[in-house]
Amino acid sequence: MAGREGVPAGLRLRPDAGTRLLGDVLIGGSPTRVLRLTGDGARQVRSWLGGKPVGDSAQAGKLARQLLDAGMVHPDLAGGWPGAPAPGDVTVVIPVKNRHGELARCLDGLITARSASAVHPVREIIVVDDCSDDPAGIEAVAATAAARVIRRAVNGGPGAARNTGLAAATTGLVAFLDSDCVPAPGWLEPLLTHLADPAVGAVAPRIVPARQGTTWLARYEGASSTLDMGARPSIVRPGARVPYVPGAALLVRREAAGTGFAPGIRVGEDVDFVWRLAAAGWRVRYEPAARMGHQHRVRLRAWFSRRSDYGTSAAILEDLHPGSVRPLYASWWTVAAWAAILALRPRPAGLAAAAVATGAATSLLARRLSLITGENWPLPRPAASSARPADPPVRPGTPRLQGTGWTAWSQAARLAGGGTIASGRPLGSAITRAWWPLAVPLAIAVPRLRAPLAALVLAPPLLDWVDRRPPLDPVRYAGARLLDDAAYSAGVWKGCLRARSFRVLLPVLGSRKTAEQAARVTGRD
Repeated sequence: MAGREGVPAGLRLRPDAGTRLLGDVLIGGSPTRVLRLTGDGARQVRSWLGGKPVGDSAQAGKLARQLLDAGMVHPDLAGGWPGAPAPGDVTVVIPVKNRHGELARCLDGLITARSASAVHPVREIIVVDDCSDDPAGIEAVAATAAARVIRRAVNGGPGAARNTGLAAATTGLVAFLDSDCVPAPGWLEPLLTHLADPAVGAVAPRIVPARQGTTWLARYEGASSTLDMGARPSIVRPGARVPYVPGAALLVRREAAGTGFAPGIRVGEDVDFVWRLAAAGWRVRYEPAARMGHQHRVRLRAWFSRRSDYGTSAAILEDLHPGSVRPLYASWWTVAAWAAILALRPRPAGLAAAAVATGAATSLLARRLSLITGENWPLPRPAASSARPADPPVRPGTPRLQGTGWTAWSQAARLAGGGTIASGRPLGSAITRAWWPLAVPLAIAVPRLRAPLAALVLAPPLLDWVDRRPPLDPVRYAGARLLDDAAYSAGVWKGCLRARSFRVLLPVLGSRKTAEQAARVTGRD
């Protein structure tokens, strides 16, 4: 059930790439948290990071759940989990309207994956025809995979079509696949493993190109598709590293899905669905070890139009989930630092003021963290440690901090100082994806703002290019990224005008925890 506090016995955990362990203090997650463990809890965590599975004690299960929910650790899929469901427990639901060729490739992929599987195939494939112009053609394509076709009397969009298939399914699990997905062997098993945990209501694979394109747009889309949530696993919820997953490929527990997607929402219905699951207490996970091929749009007009459509969902989602889709989240200290850089002249004066604001934020955060790490503040010294049994070995590659007495200060500098610098990236994205109708006139009216605004606008695409190393040169990649943002922004403003509300364009300043959350937790064998 969704409210289950512990994790199943036998689950193995692996640390997130950003997790750090220092004595009894664990740092990591998304957003970043600092957890002070009891001695027993710290030894338990080290044993898990050393490869030991979670035991059957209720206390250990609750601690493991807290670390999973915080994003500090992730399920280790190696060797599978006891109690994972089988493909025979799954019904595949494919909504489609007119896309005969895409549907044929999707079903061919399912047939190939089924024939290559050493286990029982999925129970059933249901194709939901959402009022195609040629229903007989859809029937003929579906027959090649022995799929059942349900034709809707009224076109309702992908969410409504998925709901029709969900209602017709007889299995406990339903895999939603869009007709432009191309499954390959092995796409389902890693997802099923996650559902051995009864608290997980849905899990999504990584969306990758079904084939590599050769045009500049195809190469950009292959490296930077909005459907691709990256190479790192994550829990999925607003504010996490992966805040949502697309409904293009999603394995769902019927008990969690309820009646399905919200009626009347044609774009963004998948984001709303996932967020409602998370709000109801179900865990949603993103698993990049499972990969789903996708036939990306690579024609400029269709691609630009689809990006704009995505933007129109922002106002709808803001109404349903207030504060979850704003263009920027920042602390007041960060705002003060960037305001000084942009507004004060001469330039060294602005940089000095920004340094003072960042230094003050770092000092205050270090004081808060020192209460958790046990270090003195402002002049630190290592906390006294009591004798305790030797720590279990930690598997190679596990991030681990060494105690220096400066942990609170070093982490405060990383979170507050580094966060202020790193915030230039989302600030630049906010300008190109939401605020450019205001930024452009401002740059024209105030010449001294032109250079810093241009730097902020160019920083996100160029930093993305460095991170991704796509098969495009920096100039063309940056141009494609800015065009991508322009299309999305056009949709955002269109959605705002349609909803007669511009709230989704406003930043969230100060009220959201953007740096760290502190807690004391316990754990015993």
